Amino acid sequence: MSTSSPHYLTAEQDQQVRRWERWNRRYFIFAFVALVILLVFSSQLGLSSGQDWGALGPLLVLLIVPIIVLQLRLRCPACDHRIGWQAKLQAPDQCRHCGIVLRARQSR
Repeated sequence: MSTSSPHYLTAEQDQQVRRWERWNRRYFIFAFVALVILLVFSSQLGLSSGQDWGALGPLLVLLIVPIIVLQLRLRCPACDHRIGWQAKLQAPDQCRHCGIVLRARQSR
């Protein structure tokens, strides 16, 4: 076990991670609302019928693919290793590859 203090991101690196979190969170909320609307009102909107998905299938794919792309886009600003599925709506506490804390040190 290492006795050295943990390493933190610089303020600029921290801003990169927070920007990714904002984009990820905003798109997730948009996609969730859009998916609910599409699924609940798909037959009224003429997108699907009881037996046929019609245009609903491609619309669902168009909403879900950006979630996957955003998730796979996150990289550790310190070592450039893909964080990927380790992150959910927010970046994890630490990078599994280099061990850096994925936030800036608080000066308080």
